[in-house]
Amino acid sequence: MSRSITYRDAINEAILQEMKRDERVFVYGIDVADHKRIFGSTRGLVETFGPERCFSTPLSEDALTGMALGAAVNGLRPILVHMRVDFMLLGMNQIANMISSFRYGSGGLVNVPLVIRAVIGRGWGQSYQHSKTMHASFAHIPGIKVVMPATPYDAKGMLISAIRDDNPVIFIEHRWLYDAYGEVPEEPYTEPLSQAKVLRSGKDITIVATSWMNVEAVKAAEVLSKAGISAEVIDARSISPFDETVIVDSVKKTGHCIVIDDDWIHCGFGAEVAARVSEQCFGNLKSPVERMGYAATPCPCARPLENLFYPNAVSLIKKIENKFDLEPIDLTGEDFYSYEKKFRGPF
Repeated sequence: MSRSITYRDAINEAILQEMKRDERVFVYGIDVADHKRIFGSTRGLVETFGPERCFSTPLSEDALTGMALGAAVNGLRPILVHMRVDFMLLGMNQIANMISSFRYGSGGLVNVPLVIRAVIGRGWGQSYQHSKTMHASFAHIPGIKVVMPATPYDAKGMLISAIRDDNPVIFIEHRWLYDAYGEVPEEPYTEPLSQAKVLRSGKDITIVATSWMNVEAVKAAEVLSKAGISAEVIDARSISPFDETVIVDSVKKTGHCIVIDDDWIHCGFGAEVAARVSEQCFGNLKSPVERMGYAATPCPCARPLENLFYPNAVSLIKKIENKFDLEPIDLTGEDFYSYEKKFRGPF
């Protein structure tokens, strides 16, 4: 049976159900068991399973990440939580040189069943050390699966799949999504870690989005529909392995494609999507594939500058207006998302 719950509750439920199903699963990381419980996503776990299977740790990202590898190759199934993906860079040696290649180095004899939950996303005042996404960097390394679910349904299903997978999975969560509601079944279920997903059907243009940008893309598509533009929104959701089939089929239908990525543009995931689409849809394209993402600068701290740094529904609408040579759409009365409605501090 389904009911409407938040993204944070979907993650919490996935972990709870998997820890009940498999005693080898445990969760740990900085502030995992503190009073706020990672935006509420680890609520009730220490009370249910005790401090042996849910615990907070010191600030030592390199050691924490190495611990996940050690636990995984010795038969456990760890879930490591990094509150900010930026500081996973301190554990990059473990990720890039050890975790990614351990199974390969053993000739496939040793499984590495670990999940790294990584939190991304803006607040205001987060600035340049709390604003990265890093999915393109992780996806560049063979041996690691990288996923970015954008809905509560996918958050639960893909996290269960990640926990059950015998390979390392980096599971990236945007903090603005924690308050998003969606229909989620109560019983455990899995979603594939290798497929994109159509969030909104359309026939005139394909919008490929990652993470929070799916929320912005769906809102833009709703506004564009009033101007007669039917936009198809595709959640890439699986960055590696990346199956372009859903995206290619869409672009062959629409002939136009824009990628709006929750990351910088240069050398980013959007470039990979653009290359795949150009290779497989060259004869179908009616215009060049375009990319949107962060401004080419470290993230500024001041709110007005931060608003210019990130793409959003309005900038996406303007991009599509230019592509189709439309008159500017009247946005008066449109309710665009603003985090000021919910923000209560950086954590």
